[in-house]
Amino acid sequence: MTSEPFSFQLMKVEGAARIGTISTSRGVINTPTFMPVGTAGTVKAVYLDQVKAAGAEIILSNTYHLMLRPGAERVARLGGLHQFMNWSGPILTDSGGFQVMSLSKLRKITEKGVIFQSHIDGSRHLMTPERSIEIQCLLGADIQMQLDECIALPASFTASERAMELSLRWAERSRVALEQQQNKSSANIGKMLFGIVQGGLEPTLRQRSAEALVAMNLSGYALGGLAVGEGQEAMLEVLEVTVPFLPINKPRYLMGVGTPGDLIEAVARGIDMFDCVMPTRSGRHGQAFTWAGKINLRNARYAEDSRPLDPCSTCSAIQNYSRAYLHHLHKSGEHLGAMLTSWSNICFYQELMAEIRLAIAEGRFAHFAKENKYRFSKVVND
Repeated sequence: MTSEPFSFQLMKVEGAARIGTISTSRGVINTPTFMPVGTAGTVKAVYLDQVKAAGAEIILSNTYHLMLRPGAERVARLGGLHQFMNWSGPILTDSGGFQVMSLSKLRKITEKGVIFQSHIDGSRHLMTPERSIEIQCLLGADIQMQLDECIALPASFTASERAMELSLRWAERSRVALEQQQNKSSANIGKMLFGIVQGGLEPTLRQRSAEALVAMNLSGYALGGLAVGEGQEAMLEVLEVTVPFLPINKPRYLMGVGTPGDLIEAVARGIDMFDCVMPTRSGRHGQAFTWAGKINLRNARYAEDSRPLDPCSTCSAIQNYSRAYLHHLHKSGEHLGAMLTSWSNICFYQELMAEIRLAIAEGRFAHFAKENKYRFSKVVND
């Protein structure tokens, strides 16, 4: 660790796309960046040294899952999440709001917070903005997220407005709670809070949410409540009406996104940070992302294909194992198949972000986006 304070430096802009650096006490993050998801303190089926070697500079973990198992207080007693999971770089923790809404067996939302039942054992819990920040501090998260209410889409204007306004009140309470945690313990000095812009698909609500959060002078701003089935076109429309109201000198984070095409389109609209379970979830089901497109390794056409997964990649998981071998592993239900394909997908996503940053630096991102935004959605059939 260093004493370097949190800061964001904008390096170059092409259109709305931009490259920059986020400085934290645990290292520098080059943006645009993709954060592999380590929900419960593990990036599924992948060693963290592989994640780091792939080029990832920050990972994401989740407040909801870690508070239920093994418990935030236990993680704190064991030295914090970085030591617990053996990751020395920055960690961002999602506040748990989305998981409370989507996974809990029973929930009740009040002004105070959310009363919910664990999806694991049915035990009852109260998640408030203050408790969410306390948990994130116990975990030792470098970048923390406010507690928000994430509603399903489509939603009425009234429902979207109510959830947005509640999320704003919770954002202010989260801000105060982090200040109190910092006053309580020097270990929390330097921890940063991101606000979450809500408002469904309503442009006026997104603008109101963004402007109110910016007035709180938080360290960064996320767009939440997207990638929940609304479709790419609707998501991009929300970005176009929201990003102009966010500060130029603060990081912008699109939560839970997404496909390689989503990343390219969102970068083109000014987004700096992403996370998604897609690389590892797809990898566990035999789907690989490559520079030629998606490959379904369960397809019989690969049973005797001795070629590497992607000749354009330098990742060991991609270069050292044939498509035939990976096909065999997935068809046989061998754990190694999920491990190698998840690893290769993590590598691909990091390679993609590196190429995006290089394209912006060299002033050719518009051409890069035009050439590649549809390539990764097609299925390779050769």
